Amino acid sequence: MEQGLLDSVWVLLSSFLVFFMHAGFALVESGFCRKKNAVMVLLKNVAVVGIGSIVFYAIGCGVMFGSGNPFMGTSGFMPNGSEENVGTLPVFVFLFFQLVFAATACTIVSGAIAERARLGTFFAFCAAAVAFIYPVVGHWVWGGGWLSTMGFKDFAGSTVVHAVGGGMALAGAIAVGPRLGKYDEKGQSRPMPAHNFPLAALGVLVLWLGWFGFNGGSTVSAADPSAIGRIVLVTNLAASAGFLVGLAWAKLRFKTLDLSMALNGALAGLVGITAGCDVIGPGWSVIVGSIAAILCIETVLFLDKRKIDDPVGAVAVHGACGIFGTLAVGLFGTDIGLFTGGGAAQLGTQAIGTLAGFGFAFATGGAVWYALKLLPGGIRVSEAHELEGLDVTECGAAAYHEDDASMGELSPAPAE
Repeated sequence: MEQGLLDSVWVLLSSFLVFFMHAGFALVESGFCRKKNAVMVLLKNVAVVGIGSIVFYAIGCGVMFGSGNPFMGTSGFMPNGSEENVGTLPVFVFLFFQLVFAATACTIVSGAIAERARLGTFFAFCAAAVAFIYPVVGHWVWGGGWLSTMGFKDFAGSTVVHAVGGGMALAGAIAVGPRLGKYDEKGQSRPMPAHNFPLAALGVLVLWLGWFGFNGGSTVSAADPSAIGRIVLVTNLAASAGFLVGLAWAKLRFKTLDLSMALNGALAGLVGITAGCDVIGPGWSVIVGSIAAILCIETVLFLDKRKIDDPVGAVAVHGACGIFGTLAVGLFGTDIGLFTGGGAAQLGTQAIGTLAGFGFAFATGGAVWYALKLLPGGIRVSEAHELEGLDVTECGAAAYHEDDASMGELSPAPAE
């Protein structure tokens, strides 16, 4: 079998795994939110795929990978298949792989603004993010832009996908404001517990599985099975360490085995290893996952003290751990890390790149959110709709009917 065919099969299989991650995000976010908003959360997660697919094909792919300047691409919009292969991959195979990554960055934003944001303005934000914010940073790193020429390394997207998604999510959470009743008159946080832990746990396992395609597929080649095996192994080890350390750290901090923190610890480990999964060894990957889990939990607490309401911990998991994961390349990367004999040079480059990516996403994302806030209706649903729940008031349907008397035994038909 020729190499081009093998590479295409591997990248397409990885693409399908990354696409399936949207099912994981939908399960995690709906499970972590209250049941009165589950339908709205699911609607947003499916819609992101549709919006992201069309906008990235039409605009984002050209901004990210087109020729232009060190800041952004200005060509290659709406490819028709006649373009040159990308390495051994037909252009449409490469495009589909990149397209599912782009949609993932917007899904991160969905969780941070859940339970109070208007659907229309979220759709508009997704279009702007996939057309410009995400692909600009992607061009800097993967499209031959200024960070790539500096030697910045982000193999599978700790910065390009996760820190960018986290920056946009933080801007959205600040712009939309906290959920009604989340903080009392003294500013103390009130618990708004997850309504369905089975969904959340299943979602994390789906994401964990999908990450093997996310990281492993970023080789964009099947030529070196050993390299793919190493990437998949360190990805799994980091997630495993993240879950276990997250559980232990939650027990230490809260005196209870907090499943939600442990689940986010696993995701934190996955995000943390994403940038350096090609250069960080198995032993160091356990350290990366462990640190990421602790950082995630502490970031959740830090944001909560500042009344930044993030129902699913998206900013902590993707933003904070995306930044850390990018720095981890300069700390633990084989022969280039500070602790592996490489000195501090790569760490400095990593710091510049990840702070630039996060900062750009936060600033431009904030500008878009506040521009949308000026539109009629703003970016937030009415108080009445938020209190009643967005499923019924905005979507006209409830996720669960077990408490609805109308769903009980059918009454006999009236006599003629």
